Amino acid sequence: MGNANGDKPGALVQSVDRAVSVLEMLARDGESGITEIAAELGVHKSTASRLVSVLVARGLVEQLGERGKYAIGLGVVRLAGAATDRLDLPRLGGRFCESLAAELGETVNIAVRDEDVAINISQARGTASVTAHNWVGQRTPLHATSSGKVLLAHAEEADQDELLSGELVSYTNRTVTDPEALRKDFALIVRDGYATSYEELELGLNAAAVAVHGHDGAVVAALSASGPSYRFSRKRMREVIGAMTTAAKELSGQLGYRD
Repeated sequence: MGNANGDKPGALVQSVDRAVSVLEMLARDGESGITEIAAELGVHKSTASRLVSVLVARGLVEQLGERGKYAIGLGVVRLAGAATDRLDLPRLGGRFCESLAAELGETVNIAVRDEDVAINISQARGTASVTAHNWVGQRTPLHATSSGKVLLAHAEEADQDELLSGELVSYTNRTVTDPEALRKDFALIVRDGYATSYEELELGLNAAAVAVHGHDGAVVAALSASGPSYRFSRKRMREVIGAMTTAAKELSGQLGYRD
């Protein structure tokens, strides 16, 4: 957001505070003109006009007709929808994890991205699970897990570049740490709709993951199934991808996504 008061930290904070006040005012009153906004903020009309113009440019406020009053814009709806996705995921995701784990017999997780890691927010263990490891709350590397690869494959290219330019830790002798190899992997993940990890995080542990979409189509989470490598083989993964994809689509639908 532009800073009409200069670059001083205090002025910037004041501008942000005023912008939030404008949004709260419009949410309360439905619509207001520049005169009313200026009076509410206790500033000159020119200051209020500059502030509102920035909010309009970002889609957070819209003008009702030429030279008319102002109201909350669709950009706020987009932000609210993103927040709703994050809030609904743990609540809805647990049910989908339980159902899919019962169907597959394997451990099922839902993970979201937090900058350079994936965090598991829901988990259910299937009847064939041989470990009681709890992944909920665990921070796992994006490049060495099936969930992380799904999340990163659908991230902005700048985010991919930032991660791949840093140190990529090798957790086992199967961990892929070559940036170009990972880029090729990301392209295949987007094309095929799923990611795999064969003992890349832990020896003896294989996993597959598919994307979960939010209301606006963006990938907001990854749904994964994991199991011991002697049972959760490549052949087994190919057999369960269909059920995982179906579950992810249903969860995406619950979040408001329409394919």
